[in-house]
Amino acid sequence: MTDRPDSHPTGTKAVAGPRAAPAAPDAIRAKILIVDDDQRNLLAASEILADPAIDLVLANSPEEALRRALREDFALILLDVQMPRMDGYEVAALIRSRSRTSRVPILFLTAHNKDDMHIFRGYSAGAVDYVFKPIQPLVLKSKVDVFVELYRKTEEIKRQAAAEKRLLLENLRVRGEKLEAEQALRRQAEHQAAVLRGLPIALYTSPLGVEDRRLHFTNDSIERITGFARETFAASGLWASRLEAEDRDRVLADLRTVSEAGALALEYRWRNADGTERHILDQIAVNRDGSGTAIELFGMWFDVTERKELELSLQHASKLEAVGRLTGGIAHDFNNMLSIVIGNLDLVKGSLQGNEKALRRVESAIDGAHRCAELTSRLLAFSRRSPLQPKVLDLSSFIPGLIKLLERTLGERIQISANVEEGLPEVCVDHAQFEAALINLAVNARDAMPDGGTLSIDIGQRDAGAQDGIEAGRSVDVAVTDSGTGMPPDVLARVFEPFFTTKEAGKGTGLGLSMVYGFVQQSGGAITVHSNPGHGTRFVITLPALASGSVTSEEADPSATTGAPDPMNGAGRAVLVVEDDADVRSTVVSTLEALAFKVLSAPDGDEALRLLQKDSNITLVFSDVNMPGAMNGIDLGHLIRQRWPGMPILLASGYLRDDQDTNGFALLQKPYRAADLVEALRGLISDASEAPTAE
Repeated sequence: MTDRPDSHPTGTKAVAGPRAAPAAPDAIRAKILIVDDDQRNLLAASEILADPAIDLVLANSPEEALRRALREDFALILLDVQMPRMDGYEVAALIRSRSRTSRVPILFLTAHNKDDMHIFRGYSAGAVDYVFKPIQPLVLKSKVDVFVELYRKTEEIKRQAAAEKRLLLENLRVRGEKLEAEQALRRQAEHQAAVLRGLPIALYTSPLGVEDRRLHFTNDSIERITGFARETFAASGLWASRLEAEDRDRVLADLRTVSEAGALALEYRWRNADGTERHILDQIAVNRDGSGTAIELFGMWFDVTERKELELSLQHASKLEAVGRLTGGIAHDFNNMLSIVIGNLDLVKGSLQGNEKALRRVESAIDGAHRCAELTSRLLAFSRRSPLQPKVLDLSSFIPGLIKLLERTLGERIQISANVEEGLPEVCVDHAQFEAALINLAVNARDAMPDGGTLSIDIGQRDAGAQDGIEAGRSVDVAVTDSGTGMPPDVLARVFEPFFTTKEAGKGTGLGLSMVYGFVQQSGGAITVHSNPGHGTRFVITLPALASGSVTSEEADPSATTGAPDPMNGAGRAVLVVEDDADVRSTVVSTLEALAFKVLSAPDGDEALRLLQKDSNITLVFSDVNMPGAMNGIDLGHLIRQRWPGMPILLASGYLRDDQDTNGFALLQKPYRAADLVEALRGLISDASEAPTAE
């Protein structure tokens, strides 16, 4: 073979030894680049190196060799030294200068230049060995096999390193996923534990026995709920010993049926470690073995005390509403009957002048009837269905009677004292509501002194600037102080909230102090409270004082007049009385006729309108508010004002519903005295006579 560049055509090809057996599929294939400008040399070299595991790439020009070297990876490059345009040394230098091919072994093929300088130049250019032409097949094959084997071992090491790296990365990924899964499970378990700790729920198992019930709780919530550690429930008798005696027989009887029923829901009262009673909902299910035999019980404890208290509060509220409705109906009928009694007694009184003994009896009967009316008023005040009727109150004369009432109400274990400052100004309040407020405060004080104590009522006046919602000026302080247990700050902050109570379930509605607060605010006053645990409680009601001489007791409370009504002549005036109760209507007619009025009467609004259309001489309409039918007294009053704008209207009622507004109308509360009626008539007739006549 020769290395003359001009004796062969150019071209490249890749061969893999056509006569050799195919390589194993998992063997590492080696690719060898053979570069020679002589096609015969290329064929000869490819014949010598043919191998199933080797890919031979033939290049017959330096340019093609460089292109191949830049695109492909080779285990070895066989490079002819003598080639046109660029010799092998230059090609080797260019191959070595590129990072991709800088480490590929180069084996020079040459037919001459065996001197040391030539060989040194070849090694300097990057050759690893020389093969001299003519090529000895065995020599070439041996040298190539060495480099191919080296390449394969290197590639095998790379493969193993890559596989180990992939395995390591996969292991890290799996460990990361496992760690994330463990963290997620831990977070879920912590979340579930936190939820269980926060809820009033405890889980347990227990044997089937009823009499000796032992509970094995699986979470620590039971200690927060009951104050007992969960281990103590495994002891014999703890659960049964704390069970409310009234619930014991019922609960034990139900437990005996759980094996047959399969599940059971029990609700009972259970006494905690601190002695407080809690309402427990006990949900029980039977755990059975493979044969269906009951082996143990699974259970959940729910503390439903708050729900139970809310239910009781709603029940109390419903009872109050029912009492209010019942009281309203009773008050209406009762006040009508009292109106008949008082009205007729006033009429009888006028015919008994000179008979002092009979007059005293009549006055005693009238006084008794008024006490009955006050009782009705208190019932309405209790149910909050009565508008305030403020009247002048002299506290100096009011307090002694209140003290006697409280002594009977609070019992002998409570020592009551009163200190009333001299020269107190009068106040204007609803007497019944004010009395009810003080009684409410006193009863609360008694409950805060279970072993007895002292209750003092101190009343004094003060001059102060605007504060506590009261305008600047004189005011009266009514202080109710007890020596009871007192209240902590969190209870003190909520003491006036509706439905808030610290009493046991069923012993308080939580409405008492909120009603006192509402009454005081409605009366233009203010209420404050001071308390410390173990040092008692002090409520102070502050009411605005009346200016001296501004209102007399008689002006503020006409019913206080016990004498005969002032003379009034109704001659020439016609009054229309509208009242559905025949007896009340008859009494009112008789009273007005005794005053020389001409009286017309009607049982309902429709008849009243007919009479007004018929008789133009009617000068005043006196109507009851609550009447059967579609039209009540208020509706009648509005219709009259539309048709007869100048007509005076006086309404009377023993009970006003929440939706009834008498604003703009003169109103008499039943039962009333004849003097009350006279004063009301005098004012209305006087106003009507002074008003300009409507065209």
